[in-house]
Amino acid sequence: MTSLPVLAAHLAVVASSVTLISGVAGSRGRGAEGAGPLHDRAEAAFLAGGPGRVVDAALAGMHADGRISVGGPGIVAVLRPVAQDPVERSVLDAHAAAPHGGLHALRLAVMRGPDVQRIGDALAARGLLVRPERARPWKRWGTLQAVLCLLAVPVTFVVAFLSAFHDDGLGDGFENFALLPTLVVGVVVGLVSVSVAGRRVTKAGRRALRAFLAGQASAPPSAAGQVAAHGPAGVADPLLRAQLRTAAGLRPGRDFSPAPYTAAGTVGWCSGAQPGSGTGCGGPGSGCGAGSCGGGSGDSGSGSSCGGGGGGSSCGGGSSCGGGGGGSSCGGGGGS
Repeated sequence: MTSLPVLAAHLAVVASSVTLISGVAGSRGRGAEGAGPLHDRAEAAFLAGGPGRVVDAALAGMHADGRISVGGPGIVAVLRPVAQDPVERSVLDAHAAAPHGGLHALRLAVMRGPDVQRIGDALAARGLLVRPERARPWKRWGTLQAVLCLLAVPVTFVVAFLSAFHDDGLGDGFENFALLPTLVVGVVVGLVSVSVAGRRVTKAGRRALRAFLAGQASAPPSAAGQVAAHGPAGVADPLLRAQLRTAAGLRPGRDFSPAPYTAAGTVGWCSGAQPGSGTGCGGPGSGCGAGSCGGGSGDSGSGSSCGGGGGGSSCGGGSSCGGGGGGSSCGGGGGS
C-alpha cells in the first residue's frame, strides 16, 4: 500500500504539471485565426526580430535613399528630414533631440518610443505575439517546479535508503523509488513550459510572418525589406552593416549611459520576439536588467529583454533571458 507522503508527492507534481501546461497554453491564446495578415514591413520586422529590427529596417531604408548617412564611429547625419511612416518620423525626432547623433543612442530612443511600442501592442492584441507579463508567471512556475523536482531526486534516494532499515512511516524503499519517474516528468514539464512560455511569437504570428515574407519575395527588393526579413545581415552597405551590428552590441549602463532624451514611460516591448535576436532597451521603466536578452523570430524564438533598469518588461534583473533571449546578448542600442 502506498504511504500517504509518497501519494501526496505524486499528486502534487501531477497537479502542478497540469496547471502549468494549462496556464502556458492559455497565455498563448487560442489560435487567433481571425488575426489576418501583417499590415506592413514594420510589423514583419517586429515579429522577426523585435523592436530593434524595426529601427534597423527604418534606418536602412532612410540610408538607402539618401535621407540619412551613417559614418564612423556610428554618427548619424540627417541629409533630408523626410519621413514616410511613424517609425521614420521617430528616427528624425530622436535625432533632433540627440546631442551628438550617436547611432546606438538613436536606436535606443526609437525602440523605446511610443511608435515602435504600439506595433508590439497591436500584434499582441491580434494574437500574433504574447505579452511579456502574461508569460512571466508561468516561466517562474515552470522554473520552480523543475528545480524542486530535481532537488527531490536525491532526497528520494536518501529516504528510500532509510526506509529500508527503519519503520519511519515513509513507506518502503520500492514505494519511494516509484516516485522517481514522476519527479523526472515534473522536471521535463517544467523546463519545456519555461521554453514555450519564453517564445513570444504565436503560431498565428509565425503563419502571418511566413505569408508576408513569401509575398515580399516577388516584390522588388528594398533595403528596409531585406533588413526586416534578415536583420543587419540583409544590409548591402558593409559600413552600415558593421555600424548596426556594433550599435546592437552596446548595452546601456555597461557600455554607455543612456541620455535623458532616451527616457520614456513604461516600455512593454524591450526585447525581441524570440530568444537570441539580441534586442533590448534600457533605462527607467524598461523593466529589464542590464544584462543580455533575446529577441528574434518564430515561435521558437528568442524572447528576452535587457536594459538598464526597472520592472515591467520581459526579463529578469540583469542576466540572460530565455527567450529569449535566444541566447544572445543585447544591448542598449537595440535589437539585431
